[in-house]
Amino acid sequence: MSGRATRATSAVDRLKVRSGNAKYSMSRTGSGHFFLTEGPGLPPLCAPLELDDFVAFVNGISPGPPRRVSKLDIAFEKQLTKKAPPK
Repeated sequence: MSGRATRATSAVDRLKVRSGNAKYSMSRTGSGHFFLTEGPGLPPLCAPLELDDFVAFVNGISPGPPRRVSKLDIAFEKQLTKKAPPK
C-alpha cells in the first residue's frame, strides 16, 4: 500500500473512533482521488478529492479529542503573553 493510501486510511480510522461509526469506508478512484461513504453501496459523502483535501474533509467531519494542557503549558503561555512586544 502506498504512503498516500496509508495516510488517507489513517484519517478514516481516526474518524471511525471519534464518531463511533465503524461503517465509514474510503474508496480510491483510478485517477488517485479519494472519496468517503458511510457504508458499502451508499452514495459518497464528497466528490473525489486529492489526498490533502480528503484528509482535511475527513478530519472536519467529527472534532478531534480536546487538547491536553498541563499547568506548565499554561504558565509558559502566560510568560509568552507578558513578554510580547507592544504593537
